[in-house]
Amino acid sequence: MASSKTTIKQNIDWRYHRSGCSTCQKTEDFLAQHQLGAVEMVEAKRKTLGAAEALDLAQSVDEIYATKGSNRVYFNLKQEKPEQDKLLAAMLGPTGNLRAPILRKGRVLLVGFDKENYSKVLLD
Repeated sequence: MASSKTTIKQNIDWRYHRSGCSTCQKTEDFLAQHQLGAVEMVEAKRKTLGAAEALDLAQSVDEIYATKGSNRVYFNLKQEKPEQDKLLAAMLGPTGNLRAPILRKGRVLLVGFDKENYSKVLLD
């Protein structure tokens, strides 16, 4: 008899999310639709990350795709060294803590939810 068990591909290195967040739910839905999962998942309500952690995260990647509402920002950190305040504006919420959702795949960071960016980075 054939198994109906779905195989989840663990191709996302790190995921930061907040339970009850509508944008995080969009991320959850996208990942489920494409059968993608994260090796490590951090719940924002349990582990608050601030500016120092955001800058550490930015230093660990080559590219950042950030979305806030309809505003999209892209940083190619191999070619440019943006000012810290610009990076933090893209990565932190109004409380000064790391925004959720955030995904890291290899040396690429996705901040917020944008279907086009998710498809480009996660499905290629």
